Amino acid sequence: MIRQGPDKTLPPSAVSDTAPDRFQTGKVAAISLAHLSHDVFSSFLAPLLPLLIAKLGLSLSMVALLDIARKIPQLLNPFIGLLADRICVKYFVILAPVVTAVCMSLLGLAPSFPILIILLLVSGISAAAFHVPGPVLIKHYSGSNTGRGMSFYMFGGEMARTLGPLLITAAVSWWGLEGSVRVLPVGLVASTVMFFRLKNLQPMERKARQKSSGNRREQFLRMVPLFTGLGGFMMFRMGLKSALTLYLPTYLISQGESLWVAGGALSILQFSGAAGTLGAGWIADRFGHRSVLMTVTVFTPVAALGLTFLEGIWTLPLLVLTGALIFASSPILLALVQDTNTTRPAFINSLFMTQNIVISGLAALFIGTMGDHFGLELTFRISAGLAALSVPFVLLIPDSRTK
Repeated sequence: MIRQGPDKTLPPSAVSDTAPDRFQTGKVAAISLAHLSHDVFSSFLAPLLPLLIAKLGLSLSMVALLDIARKIPQLLNPFIGLLADRICVKYFVILAPVVTAVCMSLLGLAPSFPILIILLLVSGISAAAFHVPGPVLIKHYSGSNTGRGMSFYMFGGEMARTLGPLLITAAVSWWGLEGSVRVLPVGLVASTVMFFRLKNLQPMERKARQKSSGNRREQFLRMVPLFTGLGGFMMFRMGLKSALTLYLPTYLISQGESLWVAGGALSILQFSGAAGTLGAGWIADRFGHRSVLMTVTVFTPVAALGLTFLEGIWTLPLLVLTGALIFASSPILLALVQDTNTTRPAFINSLFMTQNIVISGLAALFIGTMGDHFGLELTFRISAGLAALSVPFVLLIPDSRTK
């Protein structure tokens, strides 16, 4: 019997031995677990910041530079995306967690600001190598349920940012700041487990592809409305996300709370974000990505402002609601990007991630500078107000249901 080969026009990141409309739960779950094992360690920075500030005498602006150093290697995302569209990328997903675990576990031992910068730069390169192909693999194994697959993937990341602060806070509470290196074996064990879970993942086949620059340029121009809407949306919303995820422990400690309370609050925020990401993609698959995104965008500033004004018993439910809303947009945006009609899915995803990283880095620097001049409480309120300006940009984002 003659077997018909895969479509020669498809990129390697979109070709495999399985039906394109089948949701493959085992493979999606394995990649999502790899996301968790990687991001547990990449979430160490925020909980360690109060101790690093005290040890090295860092200002909030210098803290923002640390966050930028961690993100700036991801400007290489387009090159990684082009590479990922041509070769088997599963080893990026397998090896990156090991590199990130080593770098982030050594932060407590860093003797100076430049060493911190170097460690975060290397971890940033590792993160780029993981996060560019990750959503492409998820899209491929999710079939027609892209939002559902992205919810699994982002749930792994947000659960990591829930567990990471608890893990590193426990380590430095028991062994001091330099004790952060003692969690390194946890990362090595997790990476070993993920190697055996992912090593049998079917590699993407290399196939002939369209190489004309005109075709590439045509695809890019077709993405302009999408990236314009995404850019404006993230520009006004990312400041609030940076304020909450990067500076929340520092803010709470400045208000007289303990390190455990500060780390616990960040974990609650991240756990709520995990719940938000898990549910948002499923709901968006059913009711439309743009309509759900609009709902999330309208209510996020309201919840965040309430968090800064109210105290006592209302703090916890508002923290949970804010976390769920601020992170709910992530799987929807990834699904919108991955649902675009393109023969270069990893490259398109890398453009989105580069845009995301540039905007988030500038937002972190903006929030840090504002915090130095006006205090973190007023900065939180300003960032919540600016997040409301992202509403009009949702209308510029094409809905995947109408594409």
